[in-house]
Amino acid sequence: MWGAGVLFYCVIVKAVLQFTVMEEEIDIKKVARQHLEMDKFFTGDFAVGAASGRAESADLQCEPQASQAEDSETVMEMERIAGQVRKCRRCQLGSLRTNAVPGEGSACARIAFVGEAPGADEDAQGRPFVGRAGKLLDKIIAAMGLKREEVFIGNILKCRPPENRDPRPEEVIKCLPFLQEQLDVMKPDIIVALGAHAARTLLDTNKSIGQLRGKFHDYYPGAMAKPIKLMATYHPAYLLRSYLPENRKRVWEDMQQVLTELGLPIPEHERK
Repeated sequence: MWGAGVLFYCVIVKAVLQFTVMEEEIDIKKVARQHLEMDKFFTGDFAVGAASGRAESADLQCEPQASQAEDSETVMEMERIAGQVRKCRRCQLGSLRTNAVPGEGSACARIAFVGEAPGADEDAQGRPFVGRAGKLLDKIIAAMGLKREEVFIGNILKCRPPENRDPRPEEVIKCLPFLQEQLDVMKPDIIVALGAHAARTLLDTNKSIGQLRGKFHDYYPGAMAKPIKLMATYHPAYLLRSYLPENRKRVWEDMQQVLTELGLPIPEHERK
């Protein structure tokens, strides 16, 4: 009788140990899969799965009920603002630049990515985020299942500060109205502020990017205007300098929140 009891006890212990090992293996596989997905998100070593698909263009364009005339008017307004930016001499940067960088993308974008200021590559081409940081931003947008032309990309300043120094308060005061007008015309559902300078300027705060990221804030384009949701996250240039798994993970989490808020699918990334 005693021998049978010992045998039963051994069987139970063995079963518990097998379950524990299996559970640990599942957890390890889960962590590995999450890490791999995050890594693909930033390295570009991914393809959008057929099951998840790409978000339909209609989901990212103007409202379905908007007429072609209204769409055309929005495009014309954005072009008008861009023309004013190219002629601007409100501050000294206007005389130092090679090209102004008004911003580019869909005039009816639901997402507006806003950085701090153009760099050397942007100044040379007159386009936002076309250098190394821009290439990383392109990968982030693609990883979200979107196209660059479906979103809007711009900066607080429309001209490059010398040596890529930080924008000065007087420069921001004179240049910010251009971006505010663009946002008022587009009326995006969400603004993604790239980096501390953009986030602090738009939210009128001195908080760090670590304190601001990871949750939505309200950006008010005007005193009587409806607030626009704003998600602050790390600037792609910062990621290039500090390309750590934890930093990439945080940006990935921020972008997932943006997609969820917009009701867009979070793509499943698979190796090519």
